Amino acid sequence: MSLRVRLTLLYTSLVGGILLLFGIVIYQLVSINLIDQIDELLARTASSLVEGMRLNTVGELDMELAPDLELATNVYVQLWERSAGLSFASAGISHLDEPLAPLDRLPAEPVYRTTTVGETNLRVLSVPLSLGNRPIGTLQVGASLAIVEATQKTLLTVLVTGTLVSMGLAALAVSLTTYQALASLERATNVALQITRADDLSRRIPYQGPAEDEIGQLIQAFNQTLSRLENLFNTQRRFVADVGHELRTPLTVIKGNINLLRRMGCADEESLGSIESEVDRLTRMIGDVLLLARVESGKLPIDNQLVEMDTLVLEVLGQTRVLAQDRVQMRLGDIDQVLVCGDRDQLKQVILNLVENAIKYTPVGGEVVVDLGKMDDQARITVSDTGPGIPPEDLPHIFERFYRAEKSRTRTTDGKGFGLGLSIAYWIIRQHGGRIDVDSSKDQGATFCVWLPLAEGEGDCQPEA
Repeated sequence: MSLRVRLTLLYTSLVGGILLLFGIVIYQLVSINLIDQIDELLARTASSLVEGMRLNTVGELDMELAPDLELATNVYVQLWERSAGLSFASAGISHLDEPLAPLDRLPAEPVYRTTTVGETNLRVLSVPLSLGNRPIGTLQVGASLAIVEATQKTLLTVLVTGTLVSMGLAALAVSLTTYQALASLERATNVALQITRADDLSRRIPYQGPAEDEIGQLIQAFNQTLSRLENLFNTQRRFVADVGHELRTPLTVIKGNINLLRRMGCADEESLGSIESEVDRLTRMIGDVLLLARVESGKLPIDNQLVEMDTLVLEVLGQTRVLAQDRVQMRLGDIDQVLVCGDRDQLKQVILNLVENAIKYTPVGGEVVVDLGKMDDQARITVSDTGPGIPPEDLPHIFERFYRAEKSRTRTTDGKGFGLGLSIAYWIIRQHGGRIDVDSSKDQGATFCVWLPLAEGEGDCQPEA
C-alpha cells in the first residue's frame, strides 16, 4: 500500500471518528433536551389538573379539564382511584382500561417513565394523590414521543449523511494534497533511479517548491550527498590515475636498467645505483600513501604530550638549512614560547614538510621565513616564501593528494616529491584539532599558516584511547 493511500485512509478515518463522536454527542443532547421539554409539559399539565380536582359529596375525586388541554391531541390523562380504579380518561384513550404506566406499586413521589401502549411510545408522569397522609389515587399524564422519534430519525439521517459526505470530501482533499506533496518525492525517486542506472553523479534533483519545507530539505540534503559522492569519485579517479603515473616512471627506469644489465652481462654500478634510487622512491611514495590513508581514516595513533613549539621550530630550521645551503636564505622571524598538546613527531613532520616545500619552490637568492606566535587561545606557525606563488584556481585544491598545480609550482624533478606532503600535513593538523590555511597569489610567494589550540600545562594533554 502506497504512502498516499495510507495517509488518505488515516486522515479520512480520523475525520470520520471525530464526526462520529460529535454526532453522538449532538444526538444525545437533542434527545435529552426534547425529553426535558415533554417532561416540563407533563408537569405543567399535571399541576393544572391537580389544582382543578375536588372531592364530591360521596368522597370521590371530581376533575375538570381545562379548555386548552381538551384540544391537545398528544396529551393523555388517566385518574386512578385507590378504591374505584380508573375514574377518568381523556378522550383519546377512553377505550383503554390499562394504566399508561405500571401501577403495581403506588409512587410516593412524582415519577417519569417511558412506556409503550400498543404501538405508541409514551412519556408518562405518575403523580400520587393523597388526602392528608392517606393516599387516595394516582394521576397519570402521558405524551406521545412521536415528535421526539421523528426528530431523532431526521437528526440521525442528517448526521450520518453529513459524516459520510465529510469523509468523502476529506478523502478527496487529502488525496489531492498528498499527491501534490509527494509528486516531488516521486520525481526525486525517478531521478535517483536514473542516476543509479546511468552512473551519472553530475545530475541533481530539481525542486520548485519552498526550500525550507521538509521535502525541500530532503532533496537539498540528497543533492549535497550527490555532490560529495561526485567529488569522492572524481578524487578516487584522479588518485588512481596519479598513482599509476607516479609508479610508471620509476618502474620504467628500473626495467630499462635491468635490460641494460642483461645486454652488458655484468653489474654496472651506475645502473644499480639508479635502480636503488627508484626503489627507494617507490618505498617512500608507498609509505606516504599508507600514512595518508591512516591519517584520513583517523586510525593514526596520537601520542598526546606537551610540546614546546619554539624548540620544535628551531630544530626544523637547523635541519632544513642543510637543504637550503646557500641557494635560499633561511630566516627566523618573530618567535614566542608556545605550548600545545599533540604528537611531537607528527607536528615536526608537518613543519618540516611546509619548510621543505617553501625551499623547493623558492628561486635562488630567495628567502623563507618562519614565524611562531600566539593569537587568542591559538598557536600560529607561519611559513612564507618568495617563490612563484600559487594561482587562485589552484588554491582550493592545494591540500588534495597528487594534485598537479601550475608548472611554475609543480612537483620537482629530483624524484623526491609526490604531491602528498601538504595532504599529510593537512590531515595531521586536523587530527590535532587545528587547521591550516594558505595565502598566495601568482608571482607574490605563498604563506602557509598552521593554527593549533594552546595548552596551559601537562593536565591539559590527555593520551588518545
